[in-house]
Amino acid sequence: MSSLSGILPEPKYSQNSNSFSPKKSAEKESESAKTSSSAPQRNIPPYGNRQNWVPKTLQDFGDGGAYPEILVGQYPLKMGLKKAKKVQTLSKQIDSQGNVKYDAIVRYGHGEDRIIQSEFKDLVPLKERLDSTNDNVIHPRPDDQSVIETAQRTREALEKKINGKLAAAKPRNNRTEIESGATFIRYTPNPDGPGYSKNTNQRIIRMSEMSVDPMEPPKFRHKRVPAAPPSPPPPVLHSPPRPVSIEEQKAWVIPPSISNWKNAKGYTIPLDKRLAADGRGLQEVKINDNFAKLSEALLAAERHAREEVRQRTLLQQNLARKEKESKEEHLRMLAQRAREERSGVNAFRQSPQPQNTEPQHGSDNNSAYSSSETEYDSRKGVSERGSSDGRAKFREEVRKDTRRELRKELRMSRMGAEAKAKYISRMENRDISEKIALGLAKPSNPTGDSMFDSRLIHRNESAAPNLNDDESYNIYDKPLLRGSNANANYRPRVADEDEIDPEASDSIAKSLENDRFGFGYKPDADAKESSRDKRKHKAEPVRQTPVEFEKGDIFGVDKFLNEAKMGLKRPKKD
Repeated sequence: MSSLSGILPEPKYSQNSNSFSPKKSAEKESESAKTSSSAPQRNIPPYGNRQNWVPKTLQDFGDGGAYPEILVGQYPLKMGLKKAKKVQTLSKQIDSQGNVKYDAIVRYGHGEDRIIQSEFKDLVPLKERLDSTNDNVIHPRPDDQSVIETAQRTREALEKKINGKLAAAKPRNNRTEIESGATFIRYTPNPDGPGYSKNTNQRIIRMSEMSVDPMEPPKFRHKRVPAAPPSPPPPVLHSPPRPVSIEEQKAWVIPPSISNWKNAKGYTIPLDKRLAADGRGLQEVKINDNFAKLSEALLAAERHAREEVRQRTLLQQNLARKEKESKEEHLRMLAQRAREERSGVNAFRQSPQPQNTEPQHGSDNNSAYSSSETEYDSRKGVSERGSSDGRAKFREEVRKDTRRELRKELRMSRMGAEAKAKYISRMENRDISEKIALGLAKPSNPTGDSMFDSRLIHRNESAAPNLNDDESYNIYDKPLLRGSNANANYRPRVADEDEIDPEASDSIAKSLENDRFGFGYKPDADAKESSRDKRKHKAEPVRQTPVEFEKGDIFGVDKFLNEAKMGLKRPKKD
């Protein structure tokens, strides 16, 4: 019986080099047999007779591993063999023509696929090189006509394939044209085959895709095969059983979990059980030495600060005592000089310098004070005459103040009850700064709600019926000052006769007499004013509100409108 390759006809197309061929496989088997026969056979002694035998080549290991009974370093298939160290120097390389490759140093460290242009031929275009192939040459871009033809052929091929698929799904009666996917084959039967008939030598067979029913249920069902049992676990070697000691039993005792926050059933839990559950008994408490260093440093810093404060206080006390002594000495010298002038003794005689018996301190304040004192002593002799004039003027001012006070007391004693009441009310309406300057302000001891500002206390005025409207533009609902304070705020203070400076009044009168701008003012007109006019001015009401201003009319619009309104109200003349 002939083989299958002898019965089948010759193939229409040549087979690829990679395709399977029985002839080639037979040739390969024969070649491998030849090579195996030509290779020297290694005689490996059997197991138990390898005392003096050592594997030296890879063929000694065959397809297996190392020989454990031979106590020599073995590397089957070069496994575990350390690679040779890389050398910094490059080996000399030669091409096929025997020329030295000097570009090896450029290619060092790069892969084989890396394109490196290091030769002269790299400057020549690919299509002009002698060793170039069609695969390396970059073809020019096709013209528009060839692109259109290729696209048309591709479209026709796709439409033919799609039409074949669609025609296969249609029923056979509705098919008007031959399916695009159908092919016709002339079949010649084998006379040795079953069912051969001499009447039918050849047949024409039409091959087409079978129509597929999209609603047909699947014919195959995937079943899950149960997984195979896993590999058995590796054996675990245990030590022989031994009795457990009491210490080990106590070590294995686990205390119950005790919460520090919840105790639903209200059990009384001893402290040792709490500590055992907390686990703090197992921790070794270590106190850092830096805590002691920190406390010691804080104590030292506090001690040093206290010492500095004490020295600063002593220094300030010494400075204050020296300043006080110097002031007393200066006043004593002034009193001595005044007594000498009063008694007729020479006022220009130099007074002895005070002797300072206190210890000297090296502070800046003492040095500044001593320098100022020496400077004052040096200037004292030069300005002695000027100081005598100043002292005389000072004594004259003191006499004037004393005379003024005596006159004031005399007027107060001769003042009636009504005038005295006016004076008292006027003194009450004085500003607090004036009272403090005159020494009339006396602090009081507030009690109750007067100790606090009433504006800071909560008041239930939000529910009052007379609450301010939101549409109003009043920022404050009450005035800031009331009564006497308001009068003092809105009315200028009346100066006393003693407070009027005669020289200033004379200068003001002279400036008023000079009618510089031609207003026709005469100061005698005020002097000739009758007592009736004076009473009229006194009867005028005193202002109780702040000064009110009128909005300025820059362009005279309001004045024009007022004149127009007044013109409309006037009666028409016949």
